[in-house]
Amino acid sequence: MGLDITVMVADCSWLGEVPPRERVPRLRDAWYADETGLWDHDTPVVESGWVWPQGPHGAFFAVYEFLHTCGSFKAHFWAGQRWEAVRDHVDPGMRTEMDTFLRELIWCGLDGEAEHTDTGFFGEDDYGVLLARPSENVRELAAAWGRIRPRLDRMRGPFAEHAAVSDGWVGDFDEFTGLLTQWGEVLTEAARRGWGVVGLSE
Repeated sequence: MGLDITVMVADCSWLGEVPPRERVPRLRDAWYADETGLWDHDTPVVESGWVWPQGPHGAFFAVYEFLHTCGSFKAHFWAGQRWEAVRDHVDPGMRTEMDTFLRELIWCGLDGEAEHTDTGFFGEDDYGVLLARPSENVRELAAAWGRIRPRLDRMRGPFAEHAAVSDGWVGDFDEFTGLLTQWGEVLTEAARRGWGVVGLSE
C-alpha cells in the first residue's frame, strides 16, 4: 500500500506541557480519541483542507487533508523528485530558497540524508514520525513560502522541459505548485497560531 502521511498542526504550548519524548504520543492519543468525532462512521469525508476535531483536546490541533493524495506520501515524495530534476535549471536565488523549504518538509536532499524532525523539541522517538517542526521553525518556513510563492511561475518552462512526466505522481507543473500551495496553507495557518507542524505515518 505504500507509506501514508497525516499532516497536523498542533499547539506547541500544549505539547510542551509534557517531556519531549511524550509530545508526539500526546498528539497521537488526542488524534485517536473517540471524542474528536474524526472516527465516527458517519463523519463526512474531507477531500482537501482543514478538519477541526471536537472533544477536550479539539482546541489544540487540526488535521489537513491534501487534495488527490488519499493520504499517501507518494505525492510528497515525487514532488521532491520533480524538484531535483528541475533545480539546476532555475535561478540560484530560487534554487536556494526551494532547497531549504523542501528539505525541511518533504525532500531528502541531494545526499538523501535531510532530517525532517526537530529532536530538540520532539525528542528522539521517531516511530511513525515523518515530519515534526516546532513553532519557531514553522514561522521561518512560512516566511520562506511568502518569498517563494510569487516567483513560482518562473519555473513553469523549466519544469515542463526537465521534470514533467506523462504518467505518475505530480507529473505537471500545476500539480507541483498545487501541492506546494497546500503546504503553504498549512504553514501559514500554523504560523498564524504560533503552532507546530507534524506529519505521522500509521
